[in-house]
Amino acid sequence: MTGESAAVSASVSVAAAPFADSADPAPPRSGRPAIVGTGLLLGGLVAVLLGTFTVGGSEGDPARLPYWYAAGWVLFAAALLALRKVPRRAASGLVVAGGVALALTGLISAPRTSNDMYRYAWDGRVQAAGVSPYAYPPDAPELRQLREPWLFPAPAGRRCADWTDIRTTGGDCTRINRPYVHTIYPPVAEGWFLAVHAVSPPGTRWKPLQVGGALLAVATTGALLLVLRRHGADPRRAALWAWCPIVPVAAVNDAHIDALGVLLTVLALGMARGLPRRGALLGAAVAVKILPVLALPGALARRGPRETLRTVLPVLAVIVLAYLPYVLASGGGVLGYLPGYLKEEGYEPGGVHRFALLRLVLPDGAAGPTAVAGVLAVALYTLRRGDPGRPWRGALTVTGTALLLTSPSYYWYALLIVGLVALDGRWEWLAVPLAGLALYAGDVLGAVPGGNVLQASAYGAAALVVATGALARRRARNDARANACGSTVDTSAPPCRT
Repeated sequence: MTGESAAVSASVSVAAAPFADSADPAPPRSGRPAIVGTGLLLGGLVAVLLGTFTVGGSEGDPARLPYWYAAGWVLFAAALLALRKVPRRAASGLVVAGGVALALTGLISAPRTSNDMYRYAWDGRVQAAGVSPYAYPPDAPELRQLREPWLFPAPAGRRCADWTDIRTTGGDCTRINRPYVHTIYPPVAEGWFLAVHAVSPPGTRWKPLQVGGALLAVATTGALLLVLRRHGADPRRAALWAWCPIVPVAAVNDAHIDALGVLLTVLALGMARGLPRRGALLGAAVAVKILPVLALPGALARRGPRETLRTVLPVLAVIVLAYLPYVLASGGGVLGYLPGYLKEEGYEPGGVHRFALLRLVLPDGAAGPTAVAGVLAVALYTLRRGDPGRPWRGALTVTGTALLLTSPSYYWYALLIVGLVALDGRWEWLAVPLAGLALYAGDVLGAVPGGNVLQASAYGAAALVVATGALARRRARNDARANACGSTVDTSAPPCRT
């Protein structure tokens, strides 16, 4: 899997490079062959994703998943290569059409590689009954009357009905992961679960959450196109999100709530007019999933104290207001399973099995503090030297660095990276979600006990791609500057230092 991920990373790197700079030469006016070719490649990608969701395997039968994933990423790279020859005027429509078609593929089956969605559905049902989702775990006897057969199915012989094979403390089958612990999700996420439950017809089970995920994915594509147009950037860049295979898998089929956080972050960094609105949207994103807090240094880059307060205070206000009704109902229970989750995932002392790159050179006990210090250092650099006109640039650097240093196995955390890559154009960071996908598939397959070798290999390859892309871009800038300095024609170029 590591070799495949490295090969696909290289393909994506080469393919996405033309969208990194809006100053790329325009493609030829007659773009019909390019449009047809790109459409055919998108059709192939749609077919591969349909196969992934029907016969490509699942978490309970994962042997074929790596091959389907690899095929999808190779076609993604090829489609991006073809798209660079499509005229910009036609590109936006093609990006949207492809994004819609790919999002729809995720609706064809039940969740294949994650059972988080079942917790979402349960939390929405509990709230609709007037109970705080933080009050009881799903298997609590107080909530027994809310159980539905599709969430708590009857056993099939000695095993439960499907690949999840999860049981409550009382031995009942359920599709909800960790049914004995309280929910971990922040309040805006809980609001989304309640809203989806409220509009769901009876008997639709998981499908409304998948439809919601598809709407979020397509809405993010639209927001990206608007932001890119506003800033005079290449609209084809939006394909880096719209056509990325991880989006229909994570945002639609598995319906991960991270997609809502991505949309709110894109709106905050690219669409919000005024710092208070930007802060409010970022606060809402953080109250969906904590990860978007890493976008804050980019939003605060080179801002004075007053501007910083005008951004940070709305962030805090939205988070506090979102939590307030739940705190009044459940008190400190709103933290849910977060402390236990951090320990379970290997981020706490005494049971560290993350931070793979740092653990290559540091003892386990030093890896966590070093990762925190590294992220803080990058955040401080972004605050001092970042680009306030392009806040997504610093957000991408800080978020990407955090994921590289912590090496999570849940690939959907990197949905935020994909959205920020589409805004910024630095294609090399797509290696991070690809590393997470490789690690998740490898963990499911049980390829490496503990996953440490695979962690280091996958995220090491991603770090190498990121570094290579950054160096190549710096070299291109230096060459362009040198050419401008040596030109006798360009009188608008700044004077050259000697």
